[in-house]
Amino acid sequence: MTRLLEILLHTRYYLSALAKWVALAVLIGVSCGVVGVLFHLGVEWATAYRESHIFLLWCLPLAGLFIVGFYKLTKTEGQGTDDIIDAVHMGKSLSILLLPAIFVGTILTHLCGGSAGREGAALQMGGDIGYHAGLLFRLDDRDMRSATLCGMAAFFSALFGTPLTATVFAMVVISVGVMYHATFIPCFTASLVAYGISVWIGVSPTHYTVTAPALDPTTLLRVAALGALCALVAVLFCNTIRGMGKFFRTRIQNPWLRVACGGFLIIGLSYLVRTSDYNGVGMDVIRRAVEEGTASPSAFLLKILFTAVTLSAGYKGGEVVPSFFVGATFGCVVGPLLGLPAEFAAAVGLVAVFCACVNCPLASVFLSVELFGSDGMLYFALACGISYMLSGYNGLYSSQTILYSKLKAQYINVRTNSYHAGDLPDDHSDLRVKK
Repeated sequence: MTRLLEILLHTRYYLSALAKWVALAVLIGVSCGVVGVLFHLGVEWATAYRESHIFLLWCLPLAGLFIVGFYKLTKTEGQGTDDIIDAVHMGKSLSILLLPAIFVGTILTHLCGGSAGREGAALQMGGDIGYHAGLLFRLDDRDMRSATLCGMAAFFSALFGTPLTATVFAMVVISVGVMYHATFIPCFTASLVAYGISVWIGVSPTHYTVTAPALDPTTLLRVAALGALCALVAVLFCNTIRGMGKFFRTRIQNPWLRVACGGFLIIGLSYLVRTSDYNGVGMDVIRRAVEEGTASPSAFLLKILFTAVTLSAGYKGGEVVPSFFVGATFGCVVGPLLGLPAEFAAAVGLVAVFCACVNCPLASVFLSVELFGSDGMLYFALACGISYMLSGYNGLYSSQTILYSKLKAQYINVRTNSYHAGDLPDDHSDLRVKK
């Protein structure tokens, strides 16, 4: 009788936990789905309107001043994706006003020709929604962190139409080397709900038609070589954004002047290259590279420059879609030199550069399946593994933690990019550059 009672109590505990997380995940999924669709439509409208009204590029400095003022008004200046990651790491509180700030700031950035993505806003808005949903449910500290991850996954899923990638990405991006398995059901449920809402309203999932070559050793070697080159491109991308940000902050300390100077610099660069391909998200360029096999040889370098200036000056958006752009255009140009079809190489480059930038190989493999289908999964997995290992400890998010060495089974527990500052413990010699 006692044993039966214990089983019933344990069963009740697990069922109540499941019910709690499913209810919370549905709430978060609905909220992120609705806001995510509105945000997606807003970015799409801003892009289309800017393309038909070229003069809006000249409004970029003015838009930047408005963004700085709005962030100061909402007292959210300086907050970004790293703060969302810290909310999971350390239980850091998040202001609900970050939601309208990043929403408006990103729309204005795209409306006036800044070069940025959408996922930075997605992670910030989703994490903020998840955090405050947790407050509504009066969760404890640990559960609040899981709720934040739910929001990140749900918003990512609503924007890109990749629920499995969004789930795994949220579970692994915080601390590389571990996976928060307890958050799988909450994150996946929230992602599916948000994805279902976006599809129901009419937002088409991101998907490309790519034909993968038949599996053979020669092609595997070529894909491995492309993965290694993508690691170098990702390191260049991450370091350019970080270096440009440091340069702007130290040289132009006034945020009003900094955002205005950055806006005028983007205007000058846009007229210099004589194309709008590098303003806004750049999804059309990605599509042409992946489906038509066409890209300018300098496209990936110019996108890195435009994105670094935009984000460093204080405009809002994300770095992941620009990393898609950089990887796709780089792979499209370099792939044929390695003997790979341009379209397929563009797809591999997109996934491999993303992987190296966010240090999430498993999420990147799932991304390849949801974007391009499963036919070339082994090729994508190889490219992701190579790019992840050879990119070192660089990354887009400085609050991200690398728990285990990329070179051996060794616990290191360092922040992404932190080893550049010389704060690596003495026993982590595998990360140091030997003189």
